[in-house]
Amino acid sequence: MINVLVVDPHPIVRAGLKCLFSGSPEINVIGSVGSGIDIFEFVRRNHVDVIISEIDLPELNGITALRAIKKEHSSIKVIIFSHQPEEIYAVSSVKAGASGYVHKSATTDIIKEAIVTVHGGDLYLTQAMMKHMNFNDAKNARAKIFKRLSTREVEVLRLLSVGKKNKDIAQELGINEKTISTYKARLFKKLNVNNIVDLIHQAKHHEIV
Repeated sequence: MINVLVVDPHPIVRAGLKCLFSGSPEINVIGSVGSGIDIFEFVRRNHVDVIISEIDLPELNGITALRAIKKEHSSIKVIIFSHQPEEIYAVSSVKAGASGYVHKSATTDIIKEAIVTVHGGDLYLTQAMMKHMNFNDAKNARAKIFKRLSTREVEVLRLLSVGKKNKDIAQELGINEKTISTYKARLFKKLNVNNIVDLIHQAKHHEIV
């Protein structure tokens, strides 16, 4: 039996996944939490094989929580289950330690397949995403730009795009404010802009955020 923890800020999603696997002979949703912070206490008290987590979580975002969980509990597999675009966030998620990425538009069969796949030790991404990651068309500007950005840079860019200040971003990511300024400078250079408004505009234009 695969023990699954669901992490999502929306009660309907948590209840839906629990209902989906009720009576399943191989998948057991042993609990659910609504924030990134709550994950740590749960996994310390319960045996969890797979975590299904949204990226957009209160208190601690899903990517940051993912990194921390993998440091403390390397055997736990994590699937990011999000409404965020797979072609943008799947790469960041895998770099941060995720074993799979499933978009929330996926069918129930895909969710089941992803859980079984990552529990078995394999990476789960859609066929389209696997093709996308191996696609080297020079005309695909969005892919080219994204590949130049580190996971941290994407996180910082994402938080800047929703109006967060350097201090708030530093606190959320657990790094100092000076480092955030460094990341911003790198983003300005990589996206060829010189102010925050143009930075966010470019990011949205290329669907990076």
